[in-house]
Amino acid sequence: MAFADDPANVQHRNSVRSPASITLAVWKALLLREAVARLSATRTAWLWLILDPVIQIIFLNVLFGFVLQRLIGNIDMGLFITTGVLGFGLARNTAMRIKDAITANDTLLTYRQVLAVDTVLVRAGLEALLFIISALCLFIGLGLIGYQVFPHEFLQVMLAFVALWLAGVGLGLILSVSSQLIPESGKVGGVILGPLYFVSGIMYPPSAIPPAYQSWFLLNPFVHGIETIRTGFFPQYHTIPGVSMGYLLAFVMVTICLGLALHVRYATRVVTK
Repeated sequence: MAFADDPANVQHRNSVRSPASITLAVWKALLLREAVARLSATRTAWLWLILDPVIQIIFLNVLFGFVLQRLIGNIDMGLFITTGVLGFGLARNTAMRIKDAITANDTLLTYRQVLAVDTVLVRAGLEALLFIISALCLFIGLGLIGYQVFPHEFLQVMLAFVALWLAGVGLGLILSVSSQLIPESGKVGGVILGPLYFVSGIMYPPSAIPPAYQSWFLLNPFVHGIETIRTGFFPQYHTIPGVSMGYLLAFVMVTICLGLALHVRYATRVVTK
């Protein structure tokens, strides 16, 4: 009989990895793989992370600058549009990127340590990391040319950005499963998120919407996050009644719970699809 402190037993116990350590190792490997694939897709992939929002901001400033000057004369137009582009872009890009995470990593799902939900969550984390880098570069650039980029309510702005990211994660979780079970549903997600760009208050304040239609406008959860960011940036900015972070957080809870439930329910089918 071997003693409890037998070196062979101690070595065996140390070689047994906990589920948490296995999960962290899988996430680290997936993150490195996703980062390399994302940033080396083209020669200018890393540069496009910064240029994409910049081009949108310049285009919207040129297109809607005169109108915005009359609607919100006491607020900087460039920063107003920047907050909208970044807020909506974070949610949309997160959802659309992680929608295809399972398909892009299907060869890795043959390893029992790698779950389909791991690939989705890692892509969501990578998207958040890349957003932080691109947003910092953008705000530093705006600050260098004279913009007041530090928000009036920093924690409120951070909470709104996190909530918008989580909204994208929730939608992505749902779409990542549905697109495996019903391939056409992935295209539907893109079709829905596309028009939302124009009805999320990115290039105009919600107060420009006729009062009779503002309640319909507020059904869009992204509006609540974007407006919360703006009220945190501009102390003189007043949004329309009904804007609530509670509504956005409720949307986050529902979509994430539903998405995780779908991953648990169809864990086998999405791998064998």
